[in-house]
Amino acid sequence: MAEDLGEKTQAPSSRKREEARDRGQVARSTDFGAGTDLIVAFILLLVFGAPLTAGLAGLIRFLLDDRDSGKMLRSEGIGDLCWWTAQQAVLVAAPIIVVLFLITLVAHILQVGWHPTLDPLMPKLDRLSPMKGFQRLFGTRNVVKTILGVIKITMLCLVVVGVSMSEWERIVALSQLEVRAMWSVLLVIITKLLGWTLLVMLVIGIADFAYQRWQMTRDLMMTRQESREEHKSMEGDPEIRGRRLKIARQIALQRLHTNVPKANVIVTNPTHYAVALQYDAKTMAAPKVVAKGADFMAMRIREIAAAHKIPVVERPPLARALYAGVPVGKQIKPEYYEAVAEILAYVYRLQDAGEKAA
Repeated sequence: MAEDLGEKTQAPSSRKREEARDRGQVARSTDFGAGTDLIVAFILLLVFGAPLTAGLAGLIRFLLDDRDSGKMLRSEGIGDLCWWTAQQAVLVAAPIIVVLFLITLVAHILQVGWHPTLDPLMPKLDRLSPMKGFQRLFGTRNVVKTILGVIKITMLCLVVVGVSMSEWERIVALSQLEVRAMWSVLLVIITKLLGWTLLVMLVIGIADFAYQRWQMTRDLMMTRQESREEHKSMEGDPEIRGRRLKIARQIALQRLHTNVPKANVIVTNPTHYAVALQYDAKTMAAPKVVAKGADFMAMRIREIAAAHKIPVVERPPLARALYAGVPVGKQIKPEYYEAVAEILAYVYRLQDAGEKAA
């Protein structure tokens, strides 16, 4: 019944997924990317925080020292001083910026892979449709986003409340501490709060990424008719494909009728494989395969051989090896010389006996 109504019950094909990917339609979670970025930034600050703080502090001391900055200001002007300050700040923060950019790029590639496309940037008139905009605004996707947003805010609030309650005694005692001790305690509390917050954001991001993959698969679902049409376009019309197979079989049979009569002997499996061998000591260095076939084609080779009175010898292992290892028109490999020579000697003896009897 669902198929009669044209409902999408078929899983999206690899071709449809690839077409969607070319359009820039991929499963990507902004929460997962943001959570990853913040965690990496937090770790980088823990690792490079001390040298970054020292570098910025030195830059600030230089700017506040009238002997150094004032001399540069008088000699080069305010514009040059601002440009030099910006350069120094970038150099100090460069390690963190570069590593954060690389990690962000890797996190994005892990989500969607490497497949750059400009299609999402192209203008599309259907995006200007008020009706479609209304449907997107109140569609299932935005409802789910709203629910996830509420859950995210709720979980973050619970983290803040939980950390505050666990550290409540230390927070109350902050007013009784010296400035240096107070900042040390605050740093511990803030670090704990950030750690739990980032962990919650990463969990939310993973859940959102799983939902985005499910939603994209659901959006790309196909009806049975669409699946049949795509299969037909990829594989070709069954009638045309059958006609091609029929023509190919006719051509193969014509080649058998031309090549098999040239053979000196047919080596068989006995029923599944048949290999026609030709050998002329004056013109050939070794016997060659002039025709071969399996099942129906093997039967046709035996029929043609019988019509032309060509000897048929049953050697199952040799027939399988020649069929699999020697192309038509090529000479046999040296490892088959002895076995084939034995068969040819046997055939020649039969021919000599027949001629004497005649």
